Amino acid sequence: MQINRLLEIVYVLLRQKSVTARELAERFEVSQRTIYRDIDALSLAGIPVYTEKGKGGGISLLPDFVLNKSILSEQEQVEILSALQSLSSITTEETAQVLRKMATIFNKDLSSWLEVDFSDWGAENTKFFESFKSAIFERRIAEFDYYNAYGEKTRRRIEPTQLWFKARAWYIKGFCLAKQDTRVFKLLRVKNLAITNEHFTERDMLELPCELEQQDRKVVALTLKIEPEMAYKVYDDFTEDMIEKQDDGSYFVAITALQDNWVYSLILSYGEHIEVLSPVHIREAIRDKAQKLSQKHS
Repeated sequence: MQINRLLEIVYVLLRQKSVTARELAERFEVSQRTIYRDIDALSLAGIPVYTEKGKGGGISLLPDFVLNKSILSEQEQVEILSALQSLSSITTEETAQVLRKMATIFNKDLSSWLEVDFSDWGAENTKFFESFKSAIFERRIAEFDYYNAYGEKTRRRIEPTQLWFKARAWYIKGFCLAKQDTRVFKLLRVKNLAITNEHFTERDMLELPCELEQQDRKVVALTLKIEPEMAYKVYDDFTEDMIEKQDDGSYFVAITALQDNWVYSLILSYGEHIEVLSPVHIREAIRDKAQKLSQKHS
């Protein structure tokens, strides 16, 4: 596209100071006439580009020119660089190249004031991120084995539409060809991923649901009592509106969640410092799990 070529020409001139029309034509695989039209377009856009004829001549930018003087404010260029840097957890070589180019264009040093990392310590949550990203942009069908919350494995074929980060984990949204409906799959449960050469056309679908695969699981309202020793974890796991601090320093926590293994894992992660006040069937389930755990360690 011409706009990409124009930006690249500016980047080349900022880096090399002067370049011939022939060199640019060879770089972009276009004619020299096209390059001269691009130079005219840049001039009309307010970019101070000029040409010098004869031996040693070429195409150059006026000294001390930086792109932001013509297009972007100081705040806007900082926001762009910050946005790119915030992708640290999913950075690819392409992202790194864009970041370097934009820093050069803005005539700024990269400052690592912000880092966003969505992965757990020691975990590789974004293993298939790049593959799904390519499949989304190229509109190619993805195939994979998927393990649901109950450990059941199925082979899925989906038309991927969006990578989604929610509740500390990455998900892939897409149209499931087996279910003939939109579904959301947790990336950590995806195995043996293959991006096929089969292309799909964009569907006229309603907003994808927020429910995960296995959408028939029940939602449960929990009331928990957590001892003061776990205060640091309470504020890590729950929002302030869910927490009610008691006079003795303990916490009452009210949450609504899917009734699955995640709920039990969350409760058990507090060890002996938690009590399920309601509902009764969750309280009994935790008691049974604790008894089985005790028997294994007796």
